[in-house]
Amino acid sequence: MKKKRPSLKDIAEVLNVSTTTVSFVLNGKGKEKKISDELIAKVEAYLKEINYKPNLVARSLRTGSTRILVFMVEDISNHFFSKVGRLIEDISYKNDYRVLFCSTENDLKRTQDLIQVFHERQVDGFIIVPPPGIQEDIENLIESEMPVILFDRKIPEIDCDYVIINNFEGAKNSSEHLIDSGFKNIAFITIDLDQVQMHDREAGYIAAMNEAGLTPNILKLPYNTSTVGSSRETMKEFINNSKDLDAIFFATNYLSQSGLKGIHQIDTQLIDKLGIVSFDDSGFFEMYSPTISAFAQPVEDMAENLMRIMFQKLKNKGNAKPEQLVLEGTLVKRESSKAKVV
Repeated sequence: MKKKRPSLKDIAEVLNVSTTTVSFVLNGKGKEKKISDELIAKVEAYLKEINYKPNLVARSLRTGSTRILVFMVEDISNHFFSKVGRLIEDISYKNDYRVLFCSTENDLKRTQDLIQVFHERQVDGFIIVPPPGIQEDIENLIESEMPVILFDRKIPEIDCDYVIINNFEGAKNSSEHLIDSGFKNIAFITIDLDQVQMHDREAGYIAAMNEAGLTPNILKLPYNTSTVGSSRETMKEFINNSKDLDAIFFATNYLSQSGLKGIHQIDTQLIDKLGIVSFDDSGFFEMYSPTISAFAQPVEDMAENLMRIMFQKLKNKGNAKPEQLVLEGTLVKRESSKAKVV
């Protein structure tokens, strides 16, 4: 027969204390309620001895908190999002929170369904990479006093918390680096998405090219993870048809990886002739030959700031003023963007 789970009352009787005392210690409020260190240690030792696990459903009903957060991105398998997610998970765990991860595929309906499901299950907060059209749903969450932080991109029409990178300056610096290395016919390969971060990256590239008196050359590909093969063929055709092309700036790391494979398929020697920079770094780029230059996003700073803001919002629910952070990245110069030999 399965052993009956001990109740708070059972534990209190064994320790000869009140159930309230056990509850306070169990929820980490012993010191706050002025319970002595000796008594806290006694209760914690007994809970450990009997391997007591709190009933999370009962605790959420009692406290109004599930201690669960949601990290909602377009693709959790993407190197950038998964790395940030891993750091968020560690920080959350150390603070007795758990994280649910999900991918939206940048699809509005899918995102709306996920928000509804998690909101109904009373998660404590959302970190969301917002797809186009999600503004009203985000506003509804905020109006319900649900802690929400936008990540990677902002929604200009909403005054809410966000943590993003300076996409314009990052793209401009990356483009200027290729120009300073002697490249003049630099293509920009990006995703055709009506999103602030993609617009800013394109604008940064165009600004650098215009300031240098060079002509922009842009290829926009549809965002669809199921058509990677056809997008690569489009890239190959673009590269073959771009006369005198000597460098490529990829707007995302997944475009870079697909593009590098396409370049290799065109000509195994072509990669050594082109200047290459990727917006957003990847461990893959350090192992490639030549190693690939990239504009690296500060993933640790992003994760730490996301969680700092989240914990502040959880502590001061409904009262915290929105914090809007725009962080700077770092251009990592590798072999693929070394000075062009004339």
